[in-house]
Amino acid sequence: MRVAIVHNAVADDDAPDERDVLIQAESVQAALRALGHEPVTLPCTLDLSEVKRRLADLRPDLVFNIVESLDGKGRLIHVIPSLLDALNVPYTGACAEAMCLTSHKVLAKQRLAAAHLPTPPWIGPYPEDIPNLPPAAVHPAETPDAMWIVKSVWEHASIGLDEKTDLLCDRADRAATLLRERAPRLGGACFAERFIDGREFNLALLAAPCGPQVLSPAEILFEGYADRTLKIVGYRAKWDSGSYEFHHTPRRFDFPPEDAALLARLRDLALRCWRLFGLNGYARVDFRIDPAGRPWILEINANPCLSPDAGFAAALDASGISYAGAVERILSDTRKKPS
Repeated sequence: MRVAIVHNAVADDDAPDERDVLIQAESVQAALRALGHEPVTLPCTLDLSEVKRRLADLRPDLVFNIVESLDGKGRLIHVIPSLLDALNVPYTGACAEAMCLTSHKVLAKQRLAAAHLPTPPWIGPYPEDIPNLPPAAVHPAETPDAMWIVKSVWEHASIGLDEKTDLLCDRADRAATLLRERAPRLGGACFAERFIDGREFNLALLAAPCGPQVLSPAEILFEGYADRTLKIVGYRAKWDSGSYEFHHTPRRFDFPPEDAALLARLRDLALRCWRLFGLNGYARVDFRIDPAGRPWILEINANPCLSPDAGFAAALDASGISYAGAVERILSDTRKKPS
């Protein structure tokens, strides 16, 4: 089967988070070859006519979609899936609508809240990009001790979350000012989310013959972090290989018996997210656990990083699933999607 691996085009001087998609493309390409398929790569830009022409020339049986942005803008993540839908070309992973809904973090949180799934309260977004979007029920008097973290609405890869910067706000009534100030550094749109100071988990999901499988849960450890150091997986922890944060935020997959109930709860919530957003192929759900042991859903990533050193690959290894085996499952789930 001829499989076109579509990814966002990157330049030599792009940041590490942008260039990582090339590593993903190489890894998927090697797995496809090992499975007996004929892979070809197709970098995508905003020139959709050219993308359409290249697809017509390649005539792939299927597209493996790992596009994370276009022209460096995460808010365009759904454009290529939308084009593939218009061309009636089958592709892996979430559909365009689910990709857009999960990538807009405030829309995702609104849907989670409507389904009575636990997600931290929020303020925003700024600027208001969807008319009449119901706000989170937040009143400053009801949350006098809350801390708020300002995050990008669209950008993933911890864009704008610099651990060395003061990212927290201690007053909900000041959040509007902070959103206006920080929006230019956060892809042009941001929101404030109540900061959950506690443990951090991420759960990867992979399509299986009888439905999605939740892979081994991973907890991110914050080794040697001082009491006043913000315990988040920020940009340095993900992309700056020379930083303290990069080398002191390992993940673990082994847990004591007393965590069994929590892990079961996280697995259930991850599966409910998969069903709520209509996901396909693979995904990841990120959680924080508050001091009382309550889980909170932070984000749903419908196309998590597939680099060999990233969390998804680590979860595969911990679950006894080969990388090539995971790629084959993702392909199989695509073939079952309605045309």
